[in-house]
Amino acid sequence: MGHILVVGTADTKGEELAYLASCVRSAGGHALVINVGTRAPTIAVDIAATTVAAAHPQGITAVLGSDDRGTAVAAMGEAFARYVAGRSDIAGMVGIGGGGGTSIVTQGMRQLPLGIPKLMVSTLASGDVSGFVGVSDIVMMPAITDMAGLNRLSRSILNNAGQAIAAMVAHPVEQAQNKPALGLTMFGVTTPCVTAIAAQLRDDYDCLIFHATGTGGRTVEKLADSGLLHGMLDITTTEVCDLLFGGVLPATEDRFGAIARTRLPCVMSVGAVDMINFWAPETMPAHYAGRRIYRHNPNVTLMRTTVEENVEIGRWIGDRLNQCQGPVHMLLPQNGVSTLDIEGGAFWDPAADAALFDALEQTVHHTASRRVTRLPFHINAPEFADAAVRSFREISPN
Repeated sequence: MGHILVVGTADTKGEELAYLASCVRSAGGHALVINVGTRAPTIAVDIAATTVAAAHPQGITAVLGSDDRGTAVAAMGEAFARYVAGRSDIAGMVGIGGGGGTSIVTQGMRQLPLGIPKLMVSTLASGDVSGFVGVSDIVMMPAITDMAGLNRLSRSILNNAGQAIAAMVAHPVEQAQNKPALGLTMFGVTTPCVTAIAAQLRDDYDCLIFHATGTGGRTVEKLADSGLLHGMLDITTTEVCDLLFGGVLPATEDRFGAIARTRLPCVMSVGAVDMINFWAPETMPAHYAGRRIYRHNPNVTLMRTTVEENVEIGRWIGDRLNQCQGPVHMLLPQNGVSTLDIEGGAFWDPAADAALFDALEQTVHHTASRRVTRLPFHINAPEFADAAVRSFREISPN
């Protein structure tokens, strides 16, 4: 069993950190206490802050030589991330912290591979933690009380955390198969297509399906960059719409960057590119008043993309595809790109779809390995899923 890193600022949270480590050890875990504080520790630790700070590209003084707390915290976070990335013996990590400690510790946690247990006990865990979690699998546990000395409640919370991380490390999942992994992207409105593709490929591949909600796209591309995928079927590229037009589930500017960097075989489509996502209607920007919308539920509102927007989307995607030197095949479903974009559906708009397809086709530099193909099917038609599977098998022999 590898080490469980017990991480926190031993200058301000020493008592809690020592108690958490004792809980991990009582549960059978091999705990190493790591100090990421920027002042003198109040307890004995296994890994000193100077050791962590030495991992900073500008050395120890960049972390521990500043009198400004914000600067020191930011530098320690970068140093800890690099420190974690340089170790190969980490079986799990548990951390404690307020605002600064949570920022530092989670930067290191995000460097660990997906599946390695990561548990953060934080005073901020009941709020918006997206900035701390990112696209990792960090589990955030509310500290409930502030960390200013142990009490009956904090002992219970920290004991739960110690027992939990030790159990997660001691009982990893048994991998029943050793199939190469594929990354697939899906939205509710492309579910029939993606599930049909996965059903056909599952005998030969471990199909990992990601919800295309901004974080989903970033996660599948992180796996690609990490060398954990054999290929991708990036069927649902709706996140680009939100990026370009202010939706709430956006991609980053690096969308499709991992495909270009890794040269993984990839079959793509324009699933759900007929929509931009917002929360409740009253939260939509005022300049979108009068647009065609569909209330997916009381808290999610979809807005139909226009001809002009689809031209911009097609060019944006096409420019990114031109950076891909590996085998990439873009499939365009001429009869609609979502369950709403179908004849008689709320978002049926052949002119908008044609603008998207034309812009994409005209932007992409076609080569033997980079192709765009129109198909006379709806994206959720069985024939489209069949074509996607055939295409993937063609560009990626198993």
